Amino acid sequence: MPARFADQAPKFVRGANGADQWEFCGKKAGPVGIGAVASWPLEEWSLDPVGHAEMRPGCYDIDERVRDMDANGIYASMNFPTMAGFSGAYLARGEDPELVAATIAAYNDWHIDEWCGSHPDRFIPLAILPFWSPEKAAAEIHRVARKGCTAFTLPEVPYQLRLPSFKSDYWAPVFQAACEEDMVCCLHIGLAISIIPNPDGRDDGRMIIMGPQVTAITANDLLNQGVFKRFPDLKVALSEGGIGWIAGYLDRADKHVQQHIWTNTDISGTDLTPTEVFRRNMLACFIDDPTALRVRDRIGIDSIAWECDYPHTDSTWPNSPENLFGQLAEAGCADEEIHKITWENACRFFRWDPFAHRDQAAATVGALRARARDVDVSTTSKEVYRARYAEKLAAGTR
Repeated sequence: MPARFADQAPKFVRGANGADQWEFCGKKAGPVGIGAVASWPLEEWSLDPVGHAEMRPGCYDIDERVRDMDANGIYASMNFPTMAGFSGAYLARGEDPELVAATIAAYNDWHIDEWCGSHPDRFIPLAILPFWSPEKAAAEIHRVARKGCTAFTLPEVPYQLRLPSFKSDYWAPVFQAACEEDMVCCLHIGLAISIIPNPDGRDDGRMIIMGPQVTAITANDLLNQGVFKRFPDLKVALSEGGIGWIAGYLDRADKHVQQHIWTNTDISGTDLTPTEVFRRNMLACFIDDPTALRVRDRIGIDSIAWECDYPHTDSTWPNSPENLFGQLAEAGCADEEIHKITWENACRFFRWDPFAHRDQAAATVGALRARARDVDVSTTSKEVYRARYAEKLAAGTR
């Protein structure tokens, strides 16, 4: 942080209940509960905030994270922020625009230079933006691009934050900068769930089940609000929204444009169908979608990528390869399709060379797991982690 803002920087605090949180501009940011459940017994999961003492170290320690990736047969990863919010919304809500811009830049520098930079062969950097100012956001895109970053994240339904929709010219500087730098706009599911009416109060099960379905709203906003007509080179990744909704949505969208001409829906400004625009501009990610893989040709095999979601509750860690291969085999995927889904599509979309630092033979599931035979992947209670953490503190090795 710049010296003049040092005393206003986000602060790491521990509450009386032992839960660890960040504070920024007088507000709590990024509580963790279901965001850090890796290796906990299922019955211990909840939305309640927890402290670092209760977490698996890979949730917050970059070196331990890499070891957990090895144990899971995962060579490379893109990490969305928790403290800052999936889209950086926690940090972007500050009232002082200069403070917010400085804080977001500091986060990006840490994330790119320290978190990802400590293991450049294992992480694809992801920037956040001061999206309260499209001009400042565009400037940050250009700045982080010079640092080698190829992706940034935005709120997937900005109007839920009382910002203009993607149809508005408000976002033009951001999308133009993204096209100029060939950077991917990543839209992570989360905020869009708030669109679903909840007349009976909070219902966590209802919220989690419907998460992937509301991703269709985000895709529909982008396609029908003319984003790809105005910015045909814009690349958008839909993160943690699954792929099960895509085939049916594209069927409906294609028919709509062809038959409901009275709506004057113009997806591309050309003769391209919604399906063709989706396949040209979008990458959709899934964790578990065995049924959708059977219609992968309808979705577009080049528009599908797999994700792990460690250390959140949807994650298949530490058995991701087995879980994924079961889905791929059941769907009858050929080796060429498996390569695209598991790494080639993501590497192409994010312009990331996976073998710039390591030979491909050393990046296989078997090779990675051979390096991590000493990693304990057994189910482990919060109480055990808390005791281990106390031992480290006592020994001065935290």
